[in-house]
Amino acid sequence: MRRRSRPQYPFGALHYGVVIAFASWVEETLLQFQLPVHGPDGTAYAARACGAQMADGLWHGWLEFEPVDDGEPIRSQRETTQPNRTDTEYWASGLTPVYLEGALRRALDGPLRIPSVVVRPPSYRTPAPSAVVEPSGGDGHIRSVLDPFSVYAKSEALLRSQLRALAAWHLVNIVAEYGLSDEPIETLNAVPRATLIETIVQGVRTRSTVSRSR
Repeated sequence: MRRRSRPQYPFGALHYGVVIAFASWVEETLLQFQLPVHGPDGTAYAARACGAQMADGLWHGWLEFEPVDDGEPIRSQRETTQPNRTDTEYWASGLTPVYLEGALRRALDGPLRIPSVVVRPPSYRTPAPSAVVEPSGGDGHIRSVLDPFSVYAKSEALLRSQLRALAAWHLVNIVAEYGLSDEPIETLNAVPRATLIETIVQGVRTRSTVSRSR
């Protein structure tokens, strides 16, 4: 049987071992780099590229650094995702000393630490109103831009049409000036426009009906 020749790489040699015959998901040393990598403090590390198959069939690769003068090895986060073992080996073979130095610094810094956020309940039950009604007359009384009773006397459809053309704060002014609701101004400011329109129409309709019956 012809023995497979071992390819040559500029920064190390591929490690072939019995792990090749193992089942999926077994981590492997794909490439042991022959030149040491130095950390910011001058410590020398022996570097190796590692990989393993993931549950979805893809391979991920990472780097491990072991102090030359003995010490606890450290590892990087995932450095690559490849479709198979061959492509992961190819990725490892192209790593340069500059890349390894950067990966070592990242490994020394450790994973990104994200502070936990305490989720607090809302302080309010509704959003802030888009407008706040303030008295517009010199005597401190609210003045509306439309007399709903005179418009309703022509037709309810006309009243609805004109009310739909007004901003919410105009509608609140009408409700407040003509006493069409017992709710305070602060509450009316948070009421949707459609509800304000119905409040005005129903209030005007009820009073107009009572007036005609007298």
